[in-house]
Amino acid sequence: MDTSLSLSIITLTTLLISLNPTLVKSEEGIDVFLPISLNLTVLTDPLSISTASRDFGNITDENPGAVLCPSSTAEVTRLLHFANGGFSDGGGSTSPLPGFKVAARGQGHSLRGQASAPGGVVVNMTCLAKATKPAAVVVSADGTYADVAGGTMWVEVLEAVVGKGVSPVTWTDYLYLSVGGTLSNAGIGGQTFRHGPQISNVHELDVITGKGEMMTCSPNLNPELFYGVLGGLGQFGIITRARIALDHAPTRVKWFRILYSDFSSFTRDQERLISMANDLEVDFLEGQLMMSNGIVDTSFFPLSDQTRVASLVNDHRIIYVLEVAKYYDRTTLPIIDQVIDMLTRTLGFTSGFMFVQDVPYSDFLNRVRNEEDKLRSLGLWEVPHPWLNIFVPRSRILDFHDGVIKGILLNQTSTSGVTLFYPTNRNKWNNRMSAMIADEDVFYVIGFLQSAGGSHNWQELEDLNEKIIQFCDISGILIKEYLMHYTRKDDWVKHFGPKWDNFLRRKIMFDPKKLLSPGQDIFN
Repeated sequence: MDTSLSLSIITLTTLLISLNPTLVKSEEGIDVFLPISLNLTVLTDPLSISTASRDFGNITDENPGAVLCPSSTAEVTRLLHFANGGFSDGGGSTSPLPGFKVAARGQGHSLRGQASAPGGVVVNMTCLAKATKPAAVVVSADGTYADVAGGTMWVEVLEAVVGKGVSPVTWTDYLYLSVGGTLSNAGIGGQTFRHGPQISNVHELDVITGKGEMMTCSPNLNPELFYGVLGGLGQFGIITRARIALDHAPTRVKWFRILYSDFSSFTRDQERLISMANDLEVDFLEGQLMMSNGIVDTSFFPLSDQTRVASLVNDHRIIYVLEVAKYYDRTTLPIIDQVIDMLTRTLGFTSGFMFVQDVPYSDFLNRVRNEEDKLRSLGLWEVPHPWLNIFVPRSRILDFHDGVIKGILLNQTSTSGVTLFYPTNRNKWNNRMSAMIADEDVFYVIGFLQSAGGSHNWQELEDLNEKIIQFCDISGILIKEYLMHYTRKDDWVKHFGPKWDNFLRRKIMFDPKKLLSPGQDIFN
């Protein structure tokens, strides 16, 4: 939105609130009662309501009654305190109007309305990040951590720290996500096998609980809140500040894509690489599938090799792509040749199909932005995204591959989007946190990142996802979904398993009226 237009809307809305002593009436016809004495910056114009009602999934459409564009954390605490019925009218009585739902929204990259608050108030965390003083990202004097506003995008963190020679150690593949948003889930990517998810690299948080209380928490200070919020799906509080661990930032990256026609060789090499612990270990590892009934993207490869890569996919129907990266700078440059030699000599890939690019560190981390730009130019970005992300135990990965990849996906007339396929290590996760993972030392991250468009509609792709889940259920493959959306309590209880009682206890402790993040459909 144009900045001057945003300010005009805020100013106009604030004026309207001051003239109306009892409520803000949304132009969508939903009433949210917010007394002017709360001194909140509230938006109810159609554009703000419409923007807050949609997300990246582009499947649900849930209108809030209002959008809070806070200029301080105090506005958020006042909103939640009022929603709990703790607002005083100045005469000693409290408001009888509590109970409306509240959801924090960063970049709205959820898939099924998880950041929505139907008929309630959506808190625009981007507003709060922009208002954070002295800055949304503050690096410590010794460069070991950064204090980051919850609504800040990870790409903004990268831009703020890399010039100082430091960097977070673990990233999501896509950087235009808010810090608070990824920490509320887990934040996974190609560095997770080595450093853990983003939630494993947080020292401290500032959180506004569902009761409207601002609390600082860490492993030693208010640990119940700290561990609950990390991976807690927004159920216990709104993250307004996160202290993120930093390390030395490299300057360059050797970025490899290595092709396999044999699944066993592919997984064996992936698992060996994530178990290494020496100077030759890679810094990033993921994997993808290239299938003949899908779009075969050969843009990474040299022009002279693109035809033979496409032919390899057509000949085998499916090719497994090992994607690894090694970071370096002038001091570590000598080891790069040793890493390349190790990969060339020890990996069981298809001969002649190892490809490498040399790119700046920031360009590598922000690599998905180029894909976004391509899709936007084709009108294929703002379409429904019925994604399915799951964690599969290593012991059943062959059964999953044969039953799902070969038995279901390859038998589709066509497939859409990207399929991610790579292992990670359980010991890099902290089990005290709310996030759930597969119950084995090594498990695979599988992402069916499908987009509805062309010959596919989202319901067909959703049905395909359900078919995959049913296969796992019937086959006894104990998967855990990530970025999931269940609508039945029994499914949530099953998902959290032995953590459910603790999860419920923390909900009662920090959000007893069950106001926060109603779009997750856990306690509705």
